[in-house]
Amino acid sequence: MTIEYRLLGRTGVKVSNLCLGCMNFGGRTDEKESIAIIDHAIDAGINFIDTANVYGHEPGNFPVGRGRSEIIVGKALQSSSKRERIVLATKAHFPMSDDPNDVGNSRRHIIAQCEASLKRLNTDYIDLYQLHHPTNSTPIDEALRALDDLIRRGLIRYIGTSSFGAWQIVESLWVSKEYGLNRFISEQPAYNLLDRRIERELVPMAQTYGIGIMVWSPLAGGFLTGKYERNQPLPDNSRFETFWKGSDKDHFTDAAFKVIEVLQNISAEKSCTPSQLALAWTIQQPGITCAIIGPRTLNHLEDNLKAAEISLSESELAMLDAVAPRGNVIVPYYGHDGLAWTTWGPHQFRW
Repeated sequence: MTIEYRLLGRTGVKVSNLCLGCMNFGGRTDEKESIAIIDHAIDAGINFIDTANVYGHEPGNFPVGRGRSEIIVGKALQSSSKRERIVLATKAHFPMSDDPNDVGNSRRHIIAQCEASLKRLNTDYIDLYQLHHPTNSTPIDEALRALDDLIRRGLIRYIGTSSFGAWQIVESLWVSKEYGLNRFISEQPAYNLLDRRIERELVPMAQTYGIGIMVWSPLAGGFLTGKYERNQPLPDNSRFETFWKGSDKDHFTDAAFKVIEVLQNISAEKSCTPSQLALAWTIQQPGITCAIIGPRTLNHLEDNLKAAEISLSESELAMLDAVAPRGNVIVPYYGHDGLAWTTWGPHQFRW
């Protein structure tokens, strides 16, 4: 099994089942290594890259550095001359300054941030432009009208969402039909062995209406790599020691470590790493288009890429279902409710 290309929702666009997530670039990963990771990922067959206008900030120092990830991605694609081969995705919603209008899903914010992202990415168009988070403060028809206008201007080609509930996407589909607007073609939820709640409603909805599912945090912030041990100090420079500091207290439960133990046992038999097995499990689940990997180093990327070569048997899937039941949750990720509160600009979000 190698990199597989799957249709993105009901479009005719094919994307790799591993998507390169760029949240670390410009923050925890410097520009030189970030570009090396992008180049290596493309050479390995990944044709799907996902970033966001806020990415690139330093741990604990948001929003300083916002936009750096997009700048780095733009430089990498320009230097490699591979832009035409790449399905490039970015997002907008979170605060880009202290201006109360520089946040959210308003027409003003969406159009301004799309134009800013195009400049940072050094490209004429964005393949997939996503709302990074839902909001109750702006009617969905306002956001959809702005996104539809951007498509008609040729600045973006498809639109998607991130962290939307199933009902919110269905509402948006009704609005698109009612007003003759382009519809969302993808959703980006949290999904991993510790939180399988999207299997209850989101995935069946997506399969029914032709919505691509590109999942973030398939390794549960690195927990499913097996590098964290019971009652042991957190590894230096790990995500839970820096980026998600403090969230390990409620995160590292006995049930979570039981999942790790099964992953380690199966991976030892298959001569792979727990992280490769966890990623392989994710992309083998029904309705999942791709898993977004977020390597911080080139070694992380090389490890992640091997997940595309692994296939789990029915008995191995059953062993994982036994410790991580279908549709259930061990540590909450979906909806951001398992992560620490962070104050961003004038609003608060779980992140």
